Amino acid sequence: MEEPENRAEPEFVWPRVNTLAPGAVRRWLVAGWADLAAAPAASLFYGVVLAVMGFLLTRFFAGAIRVALTTGFLLIGPFVCIGLYAISRQRESGQRVRLAPTLIAWRENAPAVGFYALVLTLLLAAWIRVSMVIVAMFFPSGHINWDLPEAWTFAAAYTVALSGLALFVFATTSLSLPLLLDRRDMDAVTAAIVSFNALRTNFVPMLTWAALIVVFAGLGFATYCVGLVIAVPLIGHMTWHAYRESIAPLGK
Repeated sequence: MEEPENRAEPEFVWPRVNTLAPGAVRRWLVAGWADLAAAPAASLFYGVVLAVMGFLLTRFFAGAIRVALTTGFLLIGPFVCIGLYAISRQRESGQRVRLAPTLIAWRENAPAVGFYALVLTLLLAAWIRVSMVIVAMFFPSGHINWDLPEAWTFAAAYTVALSGLALFVFATTSLSLPLLLDRRDMDAVTAAIVSFNALRTNFVPMLTWAALIVVFAGLGFATYCVGLVIAVPLIGHMTWHAYRESIAPLGK
């Protein structure tokens, strides 16, 4: 009796990162707005949910913890936008946009997405602790007083600390979660490396995009979170198009 042949496992091929053509961020903005305009009900649902979350953060917390949670909002953004990536994917494939499937889109690659959610939660917890320590160094009472001379030194130190952590999170998550949603066999570590490679390959456009995200989120909070209703869906849809243009499809 012949022994069954040993079938070799297919060789793993790293997703290829494209070099972006000029005007990439503008194209993502236009495409993201088109998704928002084409599926306003589903998109704005996520915007409203995140705006309410943002409002609660600024309404029921004060002092150092409120600053930490508000700035930390940017750190967990990639995860909370998964449903928006799914909406863009529905439109891209010609499907009718339906909200219900996007609410559980994370289940398509649950282990990897769950791992990412855990990592982002731990990073948020670490940032809250670091943020409170920085505030306490300048304001022992825990309440930030912008009338004091050291307030601007605090602002500089806080911005440097947040920027460093935010850049790390952006580098490893900006495209990784759309990648995990799109490719069910992809693991979290590989997706993070691919996302980092995309930033390294297209540093200027990716950093420009990161700055635009910060501006949109800042304007959202500056308008008592009302602006987040539009800003969050727009950022989420832009992320999907950034992924599509930055990462070559399978087999290419």
